[in-house]
Amino acid sequence: MINGRNIKIAIASGKGGTGKTLLSTNLAAFLSDRNSTLLVDLDVEEPNDSLFIKGDLLRQSEQFKMIPQWDESKCTLCGECTKNCRFHAILQMGSFIAVFKELCHSCYACSELCPAGALPMQPHKMGETAEYTFSKLKFIESRLMIGEEQAVPLIHKTHKLVDESYTDSLFQLFDCPPGTSCPVIAATENVDFVILVTEPTPFGLHDLRLAVETMRKLQKPFGVVINRSGIGNNEVEDYCIAEGIDILTKIPFDKEIARYYSRGELVFNKVESMKSSLEEISNFLDNNVVERTSKRV
Repeated sequence: MINGRNIKIAIASGKGGTGKTLLSTNLAAFLSDRNSTLLVDLDVEEPNDSLFIKGDLLRQSEQFKMIPQWDESKCTLCGECTKNCRFHAILQMGSFIAVFKELCHSCYACSELCPAGALPMQPHKMGETAEYTFSKLKFIESRLMIGEEQAVPLIHKTHKLVDESYTDSLFQLFDCPPGTSCPVIAATENVDFVILVTEPTPFGLHDLRLAVETMRKLQKPFGVVINRSGIGNNEVEDYCIAEGIDILTKIPFDKEIARYYSRGELVFNKVESMKSSLEEISNFLDNNVVERTSKRV
């Protein structure tokens, strides 16, 4: 830790398929050879870091969110619950109160403001969290249950677990969901730095612009990693230069990387081009993010 703080690094992307998992797993393994490191898979709707991080299971726990349950015997049908629910998760149909758990954000407004106490909050299972050790690396994977609509509550639960139980890791890497919607906001809101992974294609540039706009709105410091460098054009690099965005490294398009990755194997200690790119990222983190954090009181 630096000044009693961990270095929280989010690895995100404007679109899927840019190489976010490749970078997250290999950077975590690379850093763990030098410093205490934790990798957290927050892409809870389709986590896949465990395909590459095959560690020993420490513990597995169910995760719950709180959902109101209508108690007909206490209800006076006053309508306060439907009036106070901002998310339209409660609907009064004649003498019946319907609770739509898919829309509920567990804000407790309906339960706390019900004058008759007819909407007590009850636990509802939303997913599971597994904790592993892998060589010198610690690894957490959270997985949303099939059919669950909201990823954000599970992401928040996972962040809470990290803050309560993994304070001894210098680097905490968070593999985020793709895109720029609510799950990404939840995954990145408390981090020190965001690595945006992109590819040198028109689609990559389009979605990188969206991701950059999002991080600037959140006032998060960030840099860009260009994966599969050499397959497209220079527009992504030109955009970053024009916008004053740090390019941390360019991972070359390398069939050897693809071969190992397709077999579910880590690449950082097998392909020299990947090792060099990770070294560049590590140097940037040491000289910028770690140095900036060390100056905080």
